[in-house]
Amino acid sequence: MTGGAGRVLVVDDDGAIRTVVREALRRAGHIVETAASVAEQRRLFASFDPQVLVTDVMLPDGNGLDIIPEMLAKNPGLPVIVLSAQNTFTTALRATEQGAFDYLPKPFDLGELTRAVADALASRVAGNAAFPDGDAAEDLPLIGRSPPMQEVYRTIARVVANDLTVLVLGESGTGKELVARAIHDFGPRAAAPFVAINMAAIPRELIESELFGHERGAFTGAQARSAGRFEQAQGGTLFLDEIGDMPMEAQTRLLRVLQAGEFTTVGGTRSIRADVRIIAATHKDLPRLIADGGFREDLYYRLNVVPIRLPALRQRGDDIGELARFFLDRAAADGLPRKMLDPGAVARLGQHGWPGNVRELENLMRRLAVLSREDVISAVMVEQQLHHPVMADAPQVIATTGSAGLADAVEQHLARYFATFGRDLPPDGLYDRVLAEVERPLLELSMAAAKGNQLRAARLLGINRNTLRKKLTDLQIDAVAARRGE
Repeated sequence: MTGGAGRVLVVDDDGAIRTVVREALRRAGHIVETAASVAEQRRLFASFDPQVLVTDVMLPDGNGLDIIPEMLAKNPGLPVIVLSAQNTFTTALRATEQGAFDYLPKPFDLGELTRAVADALASRVAGNAAFPDGDAAEDLPLIGRSPPMQEVYRTIARVVANDLTVLVLGESGTGKELVARAIHDFGPRAAAPFVAINMAAIPRELIESELFGHERGAFTGAQARSAGRFEQAQGGTLFLDEIGDMPMEAQTRLLRVLQAGEFTTVGGTRSIRADVRIIAATHKDLPRLIADGGFREDLYYRLNVVPIRLPALRQRGDDIGELARFFLDRAAADGLPRKMLDPGAVARLGQHGWPGNVRELENLMRRLAVLSREDVISAVMVEQQLHHPVMADAPQVIATTGSAGLADAVEQHLARYFATFGRDLPPDGLYDRVLAEVERPLLELSMAAAKGNQLRAARLLGINRNTLRKKLTDLQIDAVAARRGE
């Protein structure tokens, strides 16, 4: 959708940026004026009467965000596009708070800026989310300035002010519940309850009762009426975590509630209006579950109104140092010894694969805060704590267990793994990680034994040939090399 040509005021203290943006927008047919400061912006505003304002945040005589309300008071409905090199969660939220139409982190793509200006001219409507004053967002561990996180911040900023259903996607430990809480806490339902339920943690036979509540005598053991999570979250937000683990019969009931906007308790007859915002999350591939008959396609489309895909920690390596320091600070606030990281330690953290994502990093920082004798954590200390808990050690442990059975060897290794966390639990997703560690050597050795013949290897393993082929592709196992015996 485009809004045609328009008058655009560009405010940035960097002369090169002003020139590049001005020329790009002029080529797109717009009339462009530029300013290098808040004072110049004020002088130009009345005479130029811009239809779109593009502004930097940090200007020599003020903050570009602080001036937005003044501009909107003079020109209600003026779309404002904020450019910022700060690139924090708070910047994105404050931009929306002040009435910005869009937020682009620096360095930005000129094509994306040109499209944003066209969309702004077409809409001429600025969103106005109601966020708390100050820097409350900094209390949330949504930390990082990497490009993948910038996209997350932008999407959150766009959805907080409305009631659209959000589906948060990402591996275990990436912070899906933190995103859900941020959407709730900075939205119009913030004063109402935020209620979370983990579908993977509820027995299948109790999920409907947990969600919708039950009446006295509805089933054996139901000695009193109990309110379900929908009722507990009335007026607020219901976070359905691990939605991919929801049984099919419960999916059907949830779909009816989302369609009708009301529900009944188990054993009840009275309809209750469902005044909740739904945010769902999963680490599973829902389209694949749909293809396998494990998830309803119509429910998927009901939930996937606004998808937010959280990057794995290994995909946002630039954020690891900042996150690690944040978790050390939080550990100190919780009464643990205060520690710092030297550059070598940060570099070693950046080399780790982080199968447990942000949660694994937090656990490691808390462990280091307790176990490191020095105030400054070195790469050697990080290596010591990373070496033993890493699940990739499992094949080597199994290989050196002599006559002990495979089950005994795995049990011994896992016991040592759990022991490294003390009273804490390992990062979520342990089941898949253990199976993945066993699966790769099993497939590689089976392919080598079958001399690269996939049909023979599939029979040896007792699985379908197509299944084997897909696993080889997913794990990037070279079938040709197996055929040569490499």
